[in-house]
Amino acid sequence: MVGMSHRSAPVTLLEQLSLDSDAQQTVACAMVDRPSLSEAMVVSTCNRLEVYAVANSFHTGVNDVVEVLQRHSGVNLQDLRGSLYVRYADAAAEHMMLVSSGLDSMVIGEQQIIGQVRSSYQGAIESGSVGPALHGLVQAALRTGKRVHSETSIDEAGASMVSYAFDQALHAMNRSNLEGQVGLVLGAGAMASLAATHMGRLGISELVVANRTRERAERLAEHAREAGLKARVIAFEDRHTVLGEVDIAVSATGADNFTIEAADIPEQRKALMLIDLSLPRDICDDTALLDGVHLVNIEKLRELNRATGTPTDAAAQAIVAEELEAYTSAQRVRDVAPAVSALRRHASDIMDAEIERLSSRTPNMDQQSFAEVQNTVRRVVDKLLHHPTVRVKELAATSGTVSYDTALQELFGLPLEHGVSVAVSELPDADLVALGFTEADKVNRTQTTVTESR
Repeated sequence: MVGMSHRSAPVTLLEQLSLDSDAQQTVACAMVDRPSLSEAMVVSTCNRLEVYAVANSFHTGVNDVVEVLQRHSGVNLQDLRGSLYVRYADAAAEHMMLVSSGLDSMVIGEQQIIGQVRSSYQGAIESGSVGPALHGLVQAALRTGKRVHSETSIDEAGASMVSYAFDQALHAMNRSNLEGQVGLVLGAGAMASLAATHMGRLGISELVVANRTRERAERLAEHAREAGLKARVIAFEDRHTVLGEVDIAVSATGADNFTIEAADIPEQRKALMLIDLSLPRDICDDTALLDGVHLVNIEKLRELNRATGTPTDAAAQAIVAEELEAYTSAQRVRDVAPAVSALRRHASDIMDAEIERLSSRTPNMDQQSFAEVQNTVRRVVDKLLHHPTVRVKELAATSGTVSYDTALQELFGLPLEHGVSVAVSELPDADLVALGFTEADKVNRTQTTVTESR
């Protein structure tokens, strides 16, 4: 996993790396075209840009991911590398589980991220950039996220980005609700819909909706009316005309250009609260310079979150640890399964060849005796292979590796021989020569040990 988030990069850089769903698929496909990468999936949200990939070489794989990101974004390579972090193997799997659970979010317990990971995965499936490795990882991560939200109290301790933004807005407005207020929502996607719902819960008196596609704005307004709110729709290009009437405006369009700038806000107006839930930013920073205008955006939310801090949920962390252990154990067992099957096939081939050889060399043996010999040989082979077959899966599940010096004892259940590790520096030169060490090895003997069986 190669990525950056609110923890490692400024919002301006995250904006430059931000990718919509189509761009995520394009970038993922560009990555799997590289010879070192066989699978790739991109997760891009307001707070992070992360690439999960399967690579045949660690360093080459990381370089290929970074190069594709640099070419697509145009960001200076040095700036890009300075904000990226890398996780690999089990750490990459753990990171996706933490992200999907909302434990790595700006607001601990954020619920939207699990849906965003799922959407990124579905897009990667459509583009054909994911395979069995990422499929298994994503399924484990989504399961982990569901468990964290259903089995712990993290939803009570945490909040979505939308609710967190409104909490900060209400604090700045010195209010506990939005009763008697008029609100404007720009956009009609998931974040805009959540904002409209939240405004309704806070008692907004009237909701004004504007979106580039008017049909979607009408649909959002209708849902608001069904919930008992007074709602109307205006053309997106007329959004500036109502800024003098509303008390609070929320923008969540992800547009290429600003939806609200200082020049759009009339001098004769109410005190105005602006909430920007988009990345790239929808609302220009110059709006906050106007008297009576307060702006809450992703950057400000991050600063507030850093200042206040948020405790992580120990129960949630325990679930992640449990799911990670189950996932990595299953992966290791799957990795070793082909070798186990190959061993059994090889043993079966040898056994069949030897039985055929025995048949040709003992033509006078009666059928009953030959069948008994054949069954005996099969039982011997099965018994010889049973313990190593079971043991190698256990070792793979628990450790992932089997050291050469203990492989035979571990796999075949033989008594372990005891050994002693001796620093090479303690051995006389005669012993070094006997062990095959060169003159150069003698010079570096302080960093070497030799294990001798007793």
